[in-house]
Amino acid sequence: MTVSDDVLAQSALNRPLVWAGFRQMVPIALFVLVFGAAFGLAATQQGLGTPWAVLMSSAVFAGAAQFAVLDLWGPQVPVLTLVLTVFAINARHLLMGATLYPWLRQLPPAQRYGVMALASDSNWALAMQAMGRGQPGLGLLLGGGLALWVFWIVGTVLGTQVGSLVADARRWGLDMVMGCFLLAMVVGGEKNLRMLLIWVVAAGASLAAFRWLPENSHVVTGTLAGGLLGLCWTDEDKDTKKDTHDGH
Repeated sequence: MTVSDDVLAQSALNRPLVWAGFRQMVPIALFVLVFGAAFGLAATQQGLGTPWAVLMSSAVFAGAAQFAVLDLWGPQVPVLTLVLTVFAINARHLLMGATLYPWLRQLPPAQRYGVMALASDSNWALAMQAMGRGQPGLGLLLGGGLALWVFWIVGTVLGTQVGSLVADARRWGLDMVMGCFLLAMVVGGEKNLRMLLIWVVAAGASLAAFRWLPENSHVVTGTLAGGLLGLCWTDEDKDTKKDTHDGH
């Protein structure tokens, strides 16, 4: 099976592309810094010292999941509950991985998983838009992820020291920034029947789970439904391209 030149070009990953992705993500990363500071403050209020808070931000790198973990933190930490909570909140990464598969599969395993370790909502959305326009996107994904990761850690450190300045991010409407950004990415992204059906299936499954399944299961359910549908279509496209190539 051959790989199209377009896919290879969009899968390019080198230092200039990564640095360009880093610079492009800095404006969004500034808001991440504020939320990182809010997390740092919340962590200290739960009794975590600065080194442990920074370690969590460095290793987990998942804002909503980290805040959820703090709600469960106590003298006896329920490890299984923590793991399931983090998985449920971050289950959308399954969908991200499925959508990025055609480009990630061109990379060696070490690079592939290294890139995905820094995948987040905003840099994933920008990378998908870039590749939808036929431009390289993995450099943006990795470079943008690095920017978000660095600013999140710096924000966490600041929060443990001067976090009271951003104790209530919602008061300033900062909690809406990421949601508005992602909505703009969806509206400005690729528009076709296939993408519409994927979003409809994911949303429908999520709403059904919210109504009839246990609390917070709608995140996992919606992600799996949309991700599996997108993955099936990706496999069909590969088979079609292979058959076409073999026919020639």
